[in-house]
Amino acid sequence: MLHYSLTKINCDSDMLDRSLLDPQPAGSHLPSETLGSPIAAAPLDRTLSLAPMMGCTDRHCRYLFRLLSPNTLMYSEMLVTGALLHGNAAHFLRHAGDEPCALQLGGNDPEALRACARMVEDAGYQEVNLNVGCPSDRVQSGGIGACLIARPELIAECVAAMQAEVDIPVTVKTRIGINQQDSYEHFHHFIATVRKAGCRIFIIHARKAILGGLSPKDNREIPPLKYDYVYRIKADFPDCQFILNGGINDTATALAVLPKVDGLMLGRAPYANPYLLAELEAALYQHQSMDRLTALADYTDYMARNIEAGEPLKHMVRHLLGWFTGIRGARSFRRHLSTHMFEAGSGTEVLQQALQQAGLDQNAEAAESFAEQQARLQRG
Repeated sequence: MLHYSLTKINCDSDMLDRSLLDPQPAGSHLPSETLGSPIAAAPLDRTLSLAPMMGCTDRHCRYLFRLLSPNTLMYSEMLVTGALLHGNAAHFLRHAGDEPCALQLGGNDPEALRACARMVEDAGYQEVNLNVGCPSDRVQSGGIGACLIARPELIAECVAAMQAEVDIPVTVKTRIGINQQDSYEHFHHFIATVRKAGCRIFIIHARKAILGGLSPKDNREIPPLKYDYVYRIKADFPDCQFILNGGINDTATALAVLPKVDGLMLGRAPYANPYLLAELEAALYQHQSMDRLTALADYTDYMARNIEAGEPLKHMVRHLLGWFTGIRGARSFRRHLSTHMFEAGSGTEVLQQALQQAGLDQNAEAAESFAEQQARLQRG
């Protein structure tokens, strides 16, 4: 039987939609009217963001997580310019129910990025973000991602071209350096150069990337975090916003570092335990999110609609593997889903069977809101 491990999700995941990196001919997809509708422009709340993660933050994931967190700014998986310019752009850009949402682009050609930024805005996204941080060999071989940290003047050209084309914010997600170019002076020069092109919003993964020596997973864990670089750069460029990414895995850490930056971006932690978003909503916004089972009922209806339109169950149900983290029955739930979600013709009955087999459909903890969960824990 085929199993899918939650802990092995990364840029090299077998579940990664490779078409996001390699353009393919247009095929039979959902109709283009499934593109998101533009909403009125307004300053985006960047207090809390969900990081762009290849193989993870597709449109289904963003819809699901939005059910728990109305305030999180969602980011898409990285989409390379070639996929939009030479593939089925309507397929790649479709989304609904995830706003506010930013789409992340991978590219290094100003004119290609200009054209793609126009597509992103027309598709109803609220921000276009340029990836200058992904360290994977596959991305690096295309001359994009973290290797571009060595070329700040080119990034400035790309940002200027995109900003000239769209009204939505153009932002940059980057790291503090690469390989031996990891001093604060290098980092400062990069930010200063890109800022001159007009960029005022930077998402900083507070680690350097080690290119050619570490896997994407290792690059998320081995290079040391240097939050002090982000604190210093914020002081040096007070007219810019700096969002901190990296090493923020719980609410206590989030609350400790948030006063020193303009916002936080979390990725692997909420993907492994989505209900962390409900905890953060309560701590940061005093918002009480719906309980897991209520949100799951909504998502089940969403999956049924998409299955009817031809979407395979596995593309949607994989985002539920961590849904009941910390609750008795979670392991059985994951095992059933990972075993059966790849079966041809499978539908939402796989989810119902997983709930019943794990006893979660009758589990009081699974039906608790975050506030009810906290009250129970305080009682004893």
